[in-house]
Amino acid sequence: MVKVSARAPTLPYNASPKPVEKRRFNIALGLPQFHLKKPKFPLPRLPQLPRLPRAHTNWRIASVAFAILLAAMLVLAVQLPYFYAPSAYVFGNTRILSEEINNIIGVSGQNIFTVQPAELERRLRLNYPELLSAQVEVYLPNYVYVTVAERQPLIVWNQNGGYTWVDESGVAFRPRGDAAGLIQVNALDAPPPGIQTSDDPYSPPPFIQKDYVDSVLALAPLVPAGSTLTFSYADGFNWQDPRGWTAAFGTSSSDMALKIRVYQALVDSLIQRGTKPVYISVVYPDGPYYRLAEASLEETQEIVVENP
Repeated sequence: MVKVSARAPTLPYNASPKPVEKRRFNIALGLPQFHLKKPKFPLPRLPQLPRLPRAHTNWRIASVAFAILLAAMLVLAVQLPYFYAPSAYVFGNTRILSEEINNIIGVSGQNIFTVQPAELERRLRLNYPELLSAQVEVYLPNYVYVTVAERQPLIVWNQNGGYTWVDESGVAFRPRGDAAGLIQVNALDAPPPGIQTSDDPYSPPPFIQKDYVDSVLALAPLVPAGSTLTFSYADGFNWQDPRGWTAAFGTSSSDMALKIRVYQALVDSLIQRGTKPVYISVVYPDGPYYRLAEASLEETQEIVVENP
């Protein structure tokens, strides 16, 4: 008698199923076929050109020929008058004559290939402090263009029997011709030299401080007719008023507007009271004062004004 068990037989744990081999079938679908014939175009036959002989280049000969050609070009560039500048064309000058500039740079009759613009610019700036800038440009065959910008004078500074022009930055330069509207300043003492603040290596050091220039520009409209602005160490900028007193304002421009208001208020107050001073100082606007003449010309009375 055979025992029958309902339990399925167990397989090993690491047993893997056998791969099933795939089969490939090629089936003809029976589609209709189209057969196109390739068109034929007869092409004309071109005549066969003769072959050129193959040139065997000798690079040494080519190098020598190129060197000879380059030397010939250099000789022509040096000797032909076509490359020599007649004179420079000057633009932007109003007071300095073009002939003066040409005499300084000296390019007349010079070969254009030997002109050095940077050197000419340096030469112009060192010879003419009145130039703010100078630019030299060179173009073939023989053109040299010089463009300059001149300083504009604002002040005529008179000192020790001579005079000079001063621009807005305090730089002094020699006068050229006439300039209208300049402010006259008579200096009894030499001013302290200005401080160089420009990064331009060719800009000369200022003759006076820019603060002085600003003070002169602020005071110039107030100078009475017939009077001249004066500079001295003791009073700074001052003038002799036709009404009989000296008005002193100092040199600082930072509070010059306040000094002017204090001075005008003090003058109005003195005139209203019938007081005639010989000296009014607003060098320190928070402590202005005036002096009165006594019976003796050698004695004066100084009065400090609290609130003019």
